[in-house]
Amino acid sequence: MDKQLLEKYNVPVPRYTSYPPANHFHDFDAAHHVEAVDASNDAVNNLVSFYLHIPFCRHLCHYCGCNSYPMMKDEMVERYVAALHKEIDLVAAHIRKDRRIAQIHYGGGSPTAIPVRHIRALNEHLLSLLPTIDRPEIAIECHPGYLTATDWEQLVGCGFSRFSIGVQDFDEKVLQTVNRRPPLVPVNDILDIVRGAGAAVNMDFLFGLPHQTPASFQRTIEKAADLHPERLVTFSYGHVPWVHKRQLFLEQAGLPSDSDKQAMFGRAAETLRRAGYRGIGMDHFVLPDDELSIALDTKRLHRNFQGYCTLRTTGQVYAFGVTAISQLESAYAQNGKDIAAYIDALESDNLYVSRGYALSRQEQIVREVIESMMCNYHIDWNETAERLKIGVGDVKAAINNCAGTLEEMQQDGLIHLTDHSISMTSAGSPFVRNVVAALDPLMVHSTKKYSKPL
Repeated sequence: MDKQLLEKYNVPVPRYTSYPPANHFHDFDAAHHVEAVDASNDAVNNLVSFYLHIPFCRHLCHYCGCNSYPMMKDEMVERYVAALHKEIDLVAAHIRKDRRIAQIHYGGGSPTAIPVRHIRALNEHLLSLLPTIDRPEIAIECHPGYLTATDWEQLVGCGFSRFSIGVQDFDEKVLQTVNRRPPLVPVNDILDIVRGAGAAVNMDFLFGLPHQTPASFQRTIEKAADLHPERLVTFSYGHVPWVHKRQLFLEQAGLPSDSDKQAMFGRAAETLRRAGYRGIGMDHFVLPDDELSIALDTKRLHRNFQGYCTLRTTGQVYAFGVTAISQLESAYAQNGKDIAAYIDALESDNLYVSRGYALSRQEQIVREVIESMMCNYHIDWNETAERLKIGVGDVKAAINNCAGTLEEMQQDGLIHLTDHSISMTSAGSPFVRNVVAALDPLMVHSTKKYSKPL
């Protein structure tokens, strides 16, 4: 994309990992959450997805935009894990037993900061509650900076089908500047251990950090491609120091320009294309026979707070732990962020919900439109109306009236418009968030702050 278009469209817009975005959440209590859980039993897609938030990190990275906290003493970690087990039981009491688990995901923080025995026990607890679909996705995010070969061998015995390894960059100068520890075990050795257990590998990278250049990031991605992980993710660093003040350290070190960030992504994408990978959504690259690739071809790709998945593994998301967000058909519910308060609440048999959002019927329609565009780069008004069992006019009435903006985006080469559909072009795909924002009624006169697409 030329410089003029980059300057025009590289403006702050929501990431749309949910709709409405989480900064629209407001006060929400446990009673409303339980009501939404009960209602979710009758959702159109009532498969079950469990998310566990492990907030602890042994070492906080300056770039981190996650809800992370310094590692606590063993006693607090034990109490936190016990609280997770209690929360699971309280919520599971409202989940109908004829439903099936499609997905389990551990995020953080660094889930692998806690002893592996806790992770094994949590998996066993979840899998004892309900039957699973065939080949459920059971995944965990891993910080390789603290895991020995023995740790990896113990992890693969916990039943995971996928490991997301947070490499971020192979350049140790970059890692040192952002306060990230490099892997303890060579990454190729990690892959051998994981694959030896029959599990798949994601490798995660971050571009837009101090000391990164288009050439240096390309070298990192070339090295990653040589390792041939099943999936590879290139996240754009979102600089939001008004939310996460530790990111101010990166301003002092110096951040790359927007044009350099765009070049990093462009070079990485081309490197991976040459290596046989295919782009999925905003930031994922997969091999052609990957389930995500097949789902994109059949317009069955989906996304939740845990990342891209297929409709086969998509479910109602029940989230546990501090700041964890449950994504249900009629509502979102987010736990509070105070670890001690979370533990105290669960030890008293109370849920710790603090924020959330009950979606109106219009917002549920808009969510369907936005998810389709964000995941599949395509929206067909007739198919969407049929899926929602409403008229095409009702779908279009729910979204923002932005015909002029869409025409302009088509003239700029970002999208292709017909009377019944919108499709992203390959050149426009990095700016799918801009297209979605144009369709979003909540963005009209919005004063909320967001990060840039690139």
